[in-house]
Amino acid sequence: MYDPTVARLTYRALLGRRRALILGALPLLLIVIAVAVRALTGADDQTASDVLGGFALATMVPIIGVIAGTGAIGPEIDDGSVVYLLSKPLKRPTIIFTKLIVAIAVTMVFSAVPTLIAGLILNGNGQQIAVAYTVAALVSSIAYSALFLLLGTVSRHAVVFGLVYALVWEALFGSLVPGARTLSVQQWSLAVAHKVAGGDMVTSEVGLTTATVLLVAVTVLATWYAGQKLRSLKLAGEE
Repeated sequence: MYDPTVARLTYRALLGRRRALILGALPLLLIVIAVAVRALTGADDQTASDVLGGFALATMVPIIGVIAGTGAIGPEIDDGSVVYLLSKPLKRPTIIFTKLIVAIAVTMVFSAVPTLIAGLILNGNGQQIAVAYTVAALVSSIAYSALFLLLGTVSRHAVVFGLVYALVWEALFGSLVPGARTLSVQQWSLAVAHKVAGGDMVTSEVGLTTATVLLVAVTVLATWYAGQKLRSLKLAGEE
């Protein structure tokens, strides 16, 4: 189910100079914000939770997920270079699974690691806030990568749709419409973070059991469907 050659090509595509700069911009901004907030307000648990929840988890993680998830396969489909992979004796679900692993790894590195660093800067992990949001970033990285990899497989406008979901559905509707929060990767990951942190600093609109089931279901179904869609792609001369 995992092919090292596909993984190497995907890492090379995702971590090229231009895309790496884009991936690194938001984590760097988060750390700069954390340093500035700590210098201005000192160590404060509520402030740390607000920064990590409001910027790291709500904005940085999904955007990085969009870049990594769609970038793992979308450009290859757009420019036709995916034909190279499809012409090889590789099962197409294997291609999808390998690209998913790469997208998850990249998303985790560029989101969870800076979240932990920022949390330690903000309040030294008081009340387990830094660790809780780091776990939330890790968990959401998996679901986001699967969702956005699927989008990259089915649409040429995957980045646009991904940003609409991340910034409009989750950030806007998720904050205004209570029902929308149930269908939010962010809220599902917050349920896991709440379990880690305990107390009231990290809260979620979704219960832990429901969140866990939905995270697993979305990841598995998105990965499976992406594999099915890749199967349907026809090579020139395959007709």
